[in-house]
Amino acid sequence: MRNTRALAVAGAAVAALGLSAPAAVAWETPSNITALPSVIAPGGQLTITVDGCRGGGTATSNAFSPTRLSPVGGGKGNEGDRGGAGNGTARGTAVINSDARPGPYDITVDCNGRRMTKPQAFTVIGGVRGGIGGSTTTGATPTDVAIGGGLVAAAVVGGGVFWMRRRAERRI
Repeated sequence: MRNTRALAVAGAAVAALGLSAPAAVAWETPSNITALPSVIAPGGQLTITVDGCRGGGTATSNAFSPTRLSPVGGGKGNEGDRGGAGNGTARGTAVINSDARPGPYDITVDCNGRRMTKPQAFTVIGGVRGGIGGSTTTGATPTDVAIGGGLVAAAVVGGGVFWMRRRAERRI
C-alpha cells in the first residue's frame, strides 16, 4: 500500500516536471513574429515584434536594411512568471526602402542563436505622389493658365451682366 502511494506521488512529480520543461524550452526560441502595419508604402516605418527573443536580435528582409531588435524592458508585464529581463519580447522599427517593389515580403529574425522566418509578414504597396495629384510636371502649363484665365473672365462678365439686370429691375 505504501509503495502504491509513493509510486503515484513520484509519477505525478515526474509528469509535472515533464510538462513544464517543454514550455521553458519553447520560451527561449523566437516565435510569433508580428509586423505592423501589415500593408505599408515605401519609406514607411514598420514595427517588428518577436516573442521569445529575450536578449534582442536582428530582423532582415529584402524590403529594409538589417534592423536591431531590442528587448522590451519593464518587468514581467502581462507575461506572468516567465522571469528574465523584460517579458521575453523584442521590438524594433525598420524603414522600408524607397525603391522597394510592391508585393509581399518575408522577415527573418536571428535571436538567441536561432533563426526564424515568417513568410509574407507584410506587403509593400505602390506609392503615390500625394499632394500634386500624381502630376509629373512642375507648375501650371500655358494651356492651364489660358483655361483658368478664360473661366475667370467668363465669371466676371456673367456677374456683371447679372448685377446690371438686378440694378435695372429696381428702377422700374
